[in-house]
Amino acid sequence: MEKCLSPEEQQTKINEVRKMIGSIADKLPDICSEASILRYLRARSWNTAKAGKMLKQTIKWRLDYKPENIRWEDIAREAETGKIYRANYFDKFGRAVLIMRPGFQNTNVVSGQIKYLVYCMENAIINLKSDQEQMVWLVDFQNWNTSSISIKATRETANVLQNHYPERLGFGILYNPPKIFESFWKMVKPFIEPKTFKKVKFVYSNNPQSQKIMEELFDMDKLESSFGGRNSVSFDYEAYAQRMKEDEKNMSNLINSRSSSPSLVSETHQLSEALASDLGSDGDEVKSSSDDEIIPSDLVLDDEKTPDRSELHNDGKDVVNSNIK
Repeated sequence: MEKCLSPEEQQTKINEVRKMIGSIADKLPDICSEASILRYLRARSWNTAKAGKMLKQTIKWRLDYKPENIRWEDIAREAETGKIYRANYFDKFGRAVLIMRPGFQNTNVVSGQIKYLVYCMENAIINLKSDQEQMVWLVDFQNWNTSSISIKATRETANVLQNHYPERLGFGILYNPPKIFESFWKMVKPFIEPKTFKKVKFVYSNNPQSQKIMEELFDMDKLESSFGGRNSVSFDYEAYAQRMKEDEKNMSNLINSRSSSPSLVSETHQLSEALASDLGSDGDEVKSSSDDEIIPSDLVLDDEKTPDRSELHNDGKDVVNSNIK
């Protein structure tokens, strides 16, 4: 059960983490903001040492990976099939919506797939409403089959989302997953944070009870028909490309003003090296799923290992329940 801390107690925790981060916090105000630190604290159950370590790892990752510098032309090929895209509407609670269609995978290089995922996450975040910091993921299993499963991509995806975008998922919908996917879901459960696992729900179009989740979350006139809504408009690559380019244009001045700061540019490598040294010298470093959480390759999906759907629903994903918001 999650701790319930008073505002004063939360502020004390925030201050402790900021002290751990040191002067870097002043150089990177967005990632080290109070709202950001709170997300890391919640992700680590208010353990300041673990939250501080996790935040340091994200800072180093952002300094090295530079997600804010990814541009449409870098990932345009990945976006062609609409396997991931930001919807042009919000849910009823003002959360951005990411549509994911794993059956529409069109590339084989995991690094490119992860870069596109990061691009989509960054774009969704900059489009969040001012009073909202979480998003909804809608996963459509059309065309999905076992050949769509990539253990490496799954591991890297979990690593990036859990370690560098903590507490960004408000709710996740797995829409019409085939029975065999339920076995895969049970298989990866040990490698997903319990908090995240409980935010994900299985929804089936032929189950009116589960379909109520969609009605509680979305304006059905805006929701795509593939998710049971009344919007028949499908993914339009050219229109989406234009939307993304407009977003980039709107953000370019802000990003350029930050990245062109002589002091920040000259210190980036130094900051990254200092963080690497700091993280490497600490014995209780937060583990990265990409290095430590390896899904056993000898796990086989077959009918004997496929759990009943009732078992799945009793394991934190019952079809209509609390925590929609």
